[in-house]
Amino acid sequence: MTTKGPSRKQVIIPMSRENINSFMKSSSLHVANLNRLLRNAKSEVLTDYIHADSIGITIITNKVSQQLDMTIINNYVKSLNDINSLQVDEPRLPKSKSYLKIIGIPIFPHANSQERLTLNDVETILKQNHIFNNISLASKPRVIKVSPKSDMSIVWLDIWDVQSGNNTKMLINRCFNVGNYIATIRGANMNPGILQCKNC
Repeated sequence: MTTKGPSRKQVIIPMSRENINSFMKSSSLHVANLNRLLRNAKSEVLTDYIHADSIGITIITNKVSQQLDMTIINNYVKSLNDINSLQVDEPRLPKSKSYLKIIGIPIFPHANSQERLTLNDVETILKQNHIFNNISLASKPRVIKVSPKSDMSIVWLDIWDVQSGNNTKMLINRCFNVGNYIATIRGANMNPGILQCKNC
């Protein structure tokens, strides 16, 4: 259920798609600017390169970043004119990844509607339930039908966790309401065909 995370010589910054596109247009300039700021702070950490994925950007460094380094990076990214700082999460070091599934949510959650459960619906459900308050998604949730004839769904979640899987242990077998339904969280194995590491 829990797999080892990528190298900790990375700083992950989740952000909106618009911010990712704006930031990556000048990635080499950002590398140079970050290295200048880190040197000025007498840090031993330097940025090697930056790459993007569907969740945000990842800054690859020569050493594991400390809190001061991450503060410098955070302040730099959020100060850029072409970045909406409200759509940038706090920088974080990589963690292990854990896999969960949520059962008990109907595939058509809206009353008197044939609109299927969407990723936006799932993200809203997660935000509205306090049990997910300190959980960071490692990738976008995935929604499938339980079976062709079923009216229920399975929502697959990949979350960032510590190596011991404590976040996952706190969630497994917890129940919460989705409208008139009671959804349940179960442990899951890594889904075949899904990248194990968000930075690969």
